[in-house]
Amino acid sequence: MKILHTADWHLGKKLGNFSRLEEQKEVMNEICEIAEQENVDAVLVIGDLYDTFNPPTEAVQLLYKTLKRLTRNLTCPVVAIAGNHDSPDRIDAPEPLALECGIFMFGYPMAQAEKLDLGSSSNLKILHTDKGFIELKLNKIDTPLRVIHTPYANELRLKQYLGSAHREENLREILSIHWKDLAEKYCDKNGVNVLLTHLFVINKGEVEKDENLWEEKSILHVGGAQAIYTEQIPTQIDYVGLGHLHRCHAVSHSPCPIVYSGSPLMYSFGDTADEKYVIIIEKEEGKPLTYTKKLLTKGKKLLRKNIEGIEKSLEWLKENKNAIVELTITTEDFLTANEKQILTNAHRNLHTLSSYIKSETGQNIGTDIGKMDKNIEELFAEYHKIKKQSLPSDSLMDLFKELLS
Repeated sequence: MKILHTADWHLGKKLGNFSRLEEQKEVMNEICEIAEQENVDAVLVIGDLYDTFNPPTEAVQLLYKTLKRLTRNLTCPVVAIAGNHDSPDRIDAPEPLALECGIFMFGYPMAQAEKLDLGSSSNLKILHTDKGFIELKLNKIDTPLRVIHTPYANELRLKQYLGSAHREENLREILSIHWKDLAEKYCDKNGVNVLLTHLFVINKGEVEKDENLWEEKSILHVGGAQAIYTEQIPTQIDYVGLGHLHRCHAVSHSPCPIVYSGSPLMYSFGDTADEKYVIIIEKEEGKPLTYTKKLLTKGKKLLRKNIEGIEKSLEWLKENKNAIVELTITTEDFLTANEKQILTNAHRNLHTLSSYIKSETGQNIGTDIGKMDKNIEELFAEYHKIKKQSLPSDSLMDLFKELLS
């Protein structure tokens, strides 16, 4: 059995005024081509199909066309779950049509599909279905594919969906019991058993140890779901497919490969992943499951650069004309309107242009934001003083601190 794992498409995403739709069309086509070339037996799309709860029409059309193409005329089922950027109702809405195409979409935790037999047009069948579980008979393979699926929900709602009435209960333990019950009931060595979820999954203590995770810390907002530990994964599972973090990486290989495929495009300047991938999973009877990363080549890179002087800036912009860039220039004096226009005209994808003024001592002056020895609250107070000619009020500082938390 061969399976393709992808996640975090964020269809309809914009970066400021820059639409990413054309790049998304290209990378969706590339993912479909990889699925066809690899002749995969199933595709897993693990959350954040859209970028917003109310995506533009073009994004909805692109999603449906891509999912339909991935099924290859009912020969390759697609299982897709909602992420934190998705409206669960929107993900569930096309279910009657999607099922007939071999597309299984789950918007809510504990969602349960109806049993399905597509008859003579396909050998694809749902063998068993339960809350948060589906077992599929694939087109040309006798070995069934078992999928435990947990779409995103914030912690309170996840507990409610999982049947917990007590807020103080530990989400990790509740999820662990739910996954373990399903695994013990349906998952044995006679099938390929995968668990899909759009949550923050780590080894204990990894946030403190892994510096790469700091770029993803915005996920841990108040009202979200607490981090899930790898020890919550049932031992019967052969592979855990994750969405939520945009960097392709394996969280662990115990008790099985636990892998984030990452996003197919760079979506923020904080994304330090130079390359993007989909994951190809392979399982042969009697052998351990293996997976490989398949490189994606489409889409623009997002680059940040600090440069001294306009001439060097123009040279760098010319060298990186195919990227979307955020440029900061250090100059002897304020940029004139003409200089700003020259820089803007030099690069069609110049997202942000800012400048610092160098003093006689060689240090940046002006906004003072270059003084990074100060904490964020002090910097905000100085910024407010420059913009508003006054220090922020106590109530405004309280609000700023609340947002930081």
